[in-house]
Amino acid sequence: MSLRKSNVGAVVSGALMLMAGQACASGFALIEQGSGLGNAFAGGAASAEDAATVFYNPAGMSRLDGSQISVGGAFIKPSAQYSGTISGLSPLQTAGTGTGGDAGGMAFVPNMYYTRQIDDKMHAGVGINAPFGLQTDYDATWMGRFQAVKSKIQTINLNPSISYDVSDSISVGAGLNYQHISGELTSITNYSAAIYQATSGGTAIPNLEGLSTMTGSDAGWGYNFGALFKFDPQTRLGVAYRSQIKYKLSGDVKFANRPAALATALADQAVTLDITMPDSFSMSAVHQYGDKLEVMADATWTGWSVFKTLDVKKTNGTSLGTATPENWKDTWRVSVGTSYHYSEQWTARAGVAFDQAPVSDAYRTVRIPDADRTWLALGGQFKPDAASTLDFGYAHLFVKSGVMNQSSAANPELSGKGYLVGSYSNSVDIVSVQYGYKF
Repeated sequence: MSLRKSNVGAVVSGALMLMAGQACASGFALIEQGSGLGNAFAGGAASAEDAATVFYNPAGMSRLDGSQISVGGAFIKPSAQYSGTISGLSPLQTAGTGTGGDAGGMAFVPNMYYTRQIDDKMHAGVGINAPFGLQTDYDATWMGRFQAVKSKIQTINLNPSISYDVSDSISVGAGLNYQHISGELTSITNYSAAIYQATSGGTAIPNLEGLSTMTGSDAGWGYNFGALFKFDPQTRLGVAYRSQIKYKLSGDVKFANRPAALATALADQAVTLDITMPDSFSMSAVHQYGDKLEVMADATWTGWSVFKTLDVKKTNGTSLGTATPENWKDTWRVSVGTSYHYSEQWTARAGVAFDQAPVSDAYRTVRIPDADRTWLALGGQFKPDAASTLDFGYAHLFVKSGVMNQSSAANPELSGKGYLVGSYSNSVDIVSVQYGYKF
């Protein structure tokens, strides 16, 4: 692999990795799309309490009378702290200072939904949300700076939907998804090693480095559908499917303060990367005991095994370098929750969940320090009047320690960037609020 391929390829392939890390469902998905945080999003495909059902199960619109609007968002604060060592850096570079600090960053994930009852059997709706995204930021001088400094991803998803009542007990729904992704990745590039190699060892300038930045974007189409079964007035079962979405990310790689000797070897250029976002299937149940107590459960499968490699391409279609193995695995997220209706105005919520990570210890990276999570959630709802609702919730995610065990044999793409051996201590705190109005 040429020096140019090694440096540019690592920058670009990280552009999609940045969507993982500390997103708040496993991998790089964001489940925080509605008012269900207080229940740990248990029962999402069967609850259908408000217009957010457009996302979780469009068939649930059948339960909503008239027109409804929901506007809300979640404040997400992940914490990701590495502890350990590094080896295998170029002899012309220092190891850096520190372990990167807390790489987690505060993020706000907004959502908005609208539904309308067309007639006795049909409903239509639309949702705008952000189903993937995060931001992480390491100290610029940390030991792993050649692997990553800043990572940021933003998505926006437009989801028009329709539902139809097949009978009094069965409803079906479907929707289209138009999704736009934009991202930014920065890392430090080792200019000392690049000059040394470009001059066949004739020039050795220690500690010469600079910031490399990749930005890129794309848009793609997907679909979702679901069904809602009402077994009796107290019991509902919902199933929902969201499709894969395929992208061809187009971006530019640029190098700041690049020495003139590297104008060709590390030239700014355009690159592309094909990637497929996974599909998912959810099955949820809700049962009401008496007038006050509801219990709900959910199991969601996500097909992360589609994410096997990253192969960065130049504009002529040839690879920049060796494809990066990811070898993710399919995951399950299971949750249970309860709601207690104290009065016509007040409802209390609680829930727990277990969320598998798609990343194994052998393939974890600094851009994807993901690990299994356990959710504990509390929340509630206040109804100031018959037309309005205010939902609020808090969740803490206990994240299993993520082992880092990089080596030259397992991670040849990190040659010259260092091999980290240690672990990540991670956690996530989430606060959400949503306002709903019926008219």
